[in-house]
Amino acid sequence: MDLDEIRLGVNIDHVATIRNARGTNYPDPLRAAQIVKEAGGDGITAHLREDRRHIVDQDIINLKKQNTLPLNLEMAVTDEMQKIALDILPNAICLVPEKREERTTEGGLDVSNSTSKLRSFIEPIKQKNIRVSLFIEPCEKQINAAKRIGADIIELHTGQFCELFEKKDESHIEVSKDLEKAAKYAHSLNLEVHAGHGLTVDSVGHISKIPEIKELNIGHAIISDSIFLGLRGAIDLMKQKIKESRL
Repeated sequence: MDLDEIRLGVNIDHVATIRNARGTNYPDPLRAAQIVKEAGGDGITAHLREDRRHIVDQDIINLKKQNTLPLNLEMAVTDEMQKIALDILPNAICLVPEKREERTTEGGLDVSNSTSKLRSFIEPIKQKNIRVSLFIEPCEKQINAAKRIGADIIELHTGQFCELFEKKDESHIEVSKDLEKAAKYAHSLNLEVHAGHGLTVDSVGHISKIPEIKELNIGHAIISDSIFLGLRGAIDLMKQKIKESRL
């Protein structure tokens, strides 16, 4: 397996968070998407939340029409979001759990206890040739369920690993082993493996070493680093750290 082949999807939600804080029309997520492309990013991720706290519907329309990178639309499993996916036709959707009171997505989707609902949700989406990803914990039960309902991709939730890593808690090593095992198992089932949530330039190398992972989706750290480095500089640095770990 060629360890140099890994994609970086940049989540631009928090560009919209800054814009919405003042109710202006800037900074524009579409401009951010253009810079991502110029900096060598491989895709754009955006989470259209039920409460529209950052990315809004017009952003998604603009990104689909004017952005040339693949668009990965994160969403909850609701009728409204299904309709939006079928109208917009992004390159991929990533289904995530969503609660109004959370600051960001907490934990993975419980696929094993929602197989019927998820199968019926994704069926019309797959008929439109939209790739379907499920954001899950590194657990064989959830991976098996993802395979059963016809997902194309799983995105492994790296939040626990990142939290322990940031605290310098040595148990992050065991969690990384769980992620490695899950990635290998999913790959054996012919599921494409992605990963994301909480990754920084300090922690990303540990996860991008996992050979089965084909894509990392990173947002908060890149947008945060862009305050000091500029968006292009932040993407360059993240890509450098990923590349170093794959050599």
